[in-house]
Amino acid sequence: MVLRLEAVVFDVADATAVAAFWAGLLDREVLTEPGGALVPGDKTQVGLRFVTSDTLQVGPRRLHLHLTSTSLEHQQRTVETALRLGGRHIDVGQGPDDNFVVLADPGGNELCVIEPGNNYLAGTGYLGEVTCDGTRDVGLFWRDALGWPLVLDNNGQTAVQSPLGGTKISWDSWSESPTHPKNARNRQRFDLVTADLTSEAERLVSLGATRLADRADRVEMADPDSNEFGLHPA
Repeated sequence: MVLRLEAVVFDVADATAVAAFWAGLLDREVLTEPGGALVPGDKTQVGLRFVTSDTLQVGPRRLHLHLTSTSLEHQQRTVETALRLGGRHIDVGQGPDDNFVVLADPGGNELCVIEPGNNYLAGTGYLGEVTCDGTRDVGLFWRDALGWPLVLDNNGQTAVQSPLGGTKISWDSWSESPTHPKNARNRQRFDLVTADLTSEAERLVSLGATRLADRADRVEMADPDSNEFGLHPA
């Protein structure tokens, strides 16, 4: 099994603008792609892909990103940089005692700048977490799919992390039913790459995934919570 999480994908109206925002915020490069742009990651930090799309967001977003802070000054600098690059403050119901800051990127995607001293995200790097609306079962699916150990399994919350460390991916049921019938494809999803597309697709189906469609450059699949993801050849 060799399956790699290449990027979290975001459908946005202007992929160039949103990719530039994240590249500036994370101090990464931008790679232009047909229909969008990639802000590549590395062995421990997940990449971000932005695809130009005129589809509208239907319902709440199923995932968002958490950035870490080494000090209060660092947290403030991150917020100031995000605002300068085109981000904005948003209210998602956070209280006055919450120490994290909630922002949206130019595409409307939420992100949280986490306060310093957060032990759960210690040592994850700057892009500390991709946090998702999902069941415990889907967390276990992704544990087995990626071969990443489970680093949290408590009261329905799960998280996995590469054996090399870095960005965590977590699931918690924000909504009453993360598996409710959907009217449209998620505008946020995962892109994975593998050297053996056929065998890997079969393995993922055996773990509980659904094979949705075969495209020229990928296999479109869905995890047990009906979240779409793309499986691409390496």
